[in-house]
Amino acid sequence: MSDTAADGIGSAIPGRYGAGSAHLVLAETTIAAAWNVQGEPMRPLFIEEVQRLFDVSLPTAPNTTMRSDALTAFWLGPRSWLLVAGVPSSALGGFSDFAPKRDSLNAIGAALFDLSASRVAYTLTDTHAAAVLASGCPLDLHPRTFPAGACAQSVFGHVNALVYKSDETPSFTVMVARSFARDVWQALCVAAAQYGYDVKPRMPFR
Repeated sequence: MSDTAADGIGSAIPGRYGAGSAHLVLAETTIAAAWNVQGEPMRPLFIEEVQRLFDVSLPTAPNTTMRSDALTAFWLGPRSWLLVAGVPSSALGGFSDFAPKRDSLNAIGAALFDLSASRVAYTLTDTHAAAVLASGCPLDLHPRTFPAGACAQSVFGHVNALVYKSDETPSFTVMVARSFARDVWQALCVAAAQYGYDVKPRMPFR
């Protein structure tokens, strides 16, 4: 048995792990819906329809986000955004809500794709969170270059990831494909072990 396995490093069971005394917190973040909307931001009709359907303004500056009470909109590219909600709502619900919204966007030459089942997210909180992420992610996470509300597509280890900073605690969320969830969680825990960390129960994305 490896030392990390013997010490419980990599376990998702809530508890204290690692040797350090830091207040670092790791948790899986549950996603109720993750929908990719694509369209032309220079078309007022597209922007108005997204606002009507989801009650959120799409961010137009690269690597930024916009939040509403129900969801967060992530800029992925000049004509692509990811809408994420931690709990179902009238803005982002189940497939019964998805289909009519997809059809409404298709009618104006835009598109909507449901990625909910394919994404897993983990949140890291505390002053050491950036250092843990830096162990596998090449992004410059200094507060001057990656402030609260920033997001960026990058990698963590060998896995494509969407990295999001929700506040200046700091708290970071890493979204990856579900097929790589175990690898990413294990790597985060191994990197966090030197500081000591707490695994908390799953919590909805915010």
